[in-house]
Amino acid sequence: MSDISLIYIHGFNSSPQSWKAGVLRDYFERHGAGHRLHVPALDPQPRKAMATLEATIAGAGPVALLGSSLGGFYATWLAEHHDLVTTVVNPAVRPWRLLDKYTGINHNYHSGEAYQFDPAWLDELRHYQVEEISKPEQMLLLTQTGDESLDWREGWEYYADCHLFRGLGGSHGFDDFDAFIPLVLRFCGIRLTPDT
Repeated sequence: MSDISLIYIHGFNSSPQSWKAGVLRDYFERHGAGHRLHVPALDPQPRKAMATLEATIAGAGPVALLGSSLGGFYATWLAEHHDLVTTVVNPAVRPWRLLDKYTGINHNYHSGEAYQFDPAWLDELRHYQVEEISKPEQMLLLTQTGDESLDWREGWEYYADCHLFRGLGGSHGFDDFDAFIPLVLRFCGIRLTPDT
């Protein structure tokens, strides 16, 4: 049985308390594998978020990545630099173009904690751009056309050579995400014991 773990990378202004993180946690725990899911809390500053992710990868043993929204952007860079199988869900492709309107005071969606989004963070995000994915066979894109936050076409074009799934309708949160967990795990080479 594969002992690969999964690192879930949450999106902008989100946290390990997000809906997708909770659904994943329930799934892994139901299969007796809660220890094989890592959901780090990420600082809103990109450089600090990436440092946390690098440390998580270093300490987790063999891993695959699953990133949502801004987490998909981070996952793409990490996949490229660590040669990891990765799934991205409604990913941000060029987040510095989307997050410029958030400079100033923000509040985390789950904790309500206030923080100052520094405009310099937009340049930090640019630093993590991957111009071209070198191993598209190791990347799966899950996208829905009803995404109200991002233009799904950007992801469809950027990840065009990767494994692709496009659902009509849906939302940025990716409707029915729980139904896709077995597909994601199979793609990532993660096998869990059956439900008991």
